[in-house]
Amino acid sequence: MESISHKNLESISRLLINNNKVLGTAESCTGGWIAQALTSLAGSSAWFECGFVTYSNASKKRMLGVNEATLRDCGAVSEEVVIEMAEGVIQASDASISVATSGIAGPGGGSDEKPVGTVWIAWAERDKASRAEKFLFNGDREAVRKQAVSAAIEGILQNLSS
Repeated sequence: MESISHKNLESISRLLINNNKVLGTAESCTGGWIAQALTSLAGSSAWFECGFVTYSNASKKRMLGVNEATLRDCGAVSEEVVIEMAEGVIQASDASISVATSGIAGPGGGSDEKPVGTVWIAWAERDKASRAEKFLFNGDREAVRKQAVSAAIEGILQNLSS
């Protein structure tokens, strides 16, 4: 399993500063790990706005404005919910771009439709279309979470580089 790339974090920092953008996170299954990785860089206060850890559905609704009907109809681990989470960060803060995660890290909680290792990640940017991607990661709880953090960070870098 790949570790979180320090080079990617430095590239994100540089691109955010050069483009006068700030980043926010909304995390469920990753529990704040993305925010922790990003803020491990000295000087991250110049470009890191905030991080929401919204583990419960109630906090997703209250803090990020995720719609009750979306949670009921699609489930917390879904494309629709992570997009609403990512867009909610932008609405609830001064972040210009965001990333959101929701998934099933295990060891329990999986189903045939959404097995353990299923993680949805969304990326949003103010005044642009949001995008989400579904991943199926392998390994134990820590491995699934670490892979989700790495994928979220890679996606931030891709969005900033395009």
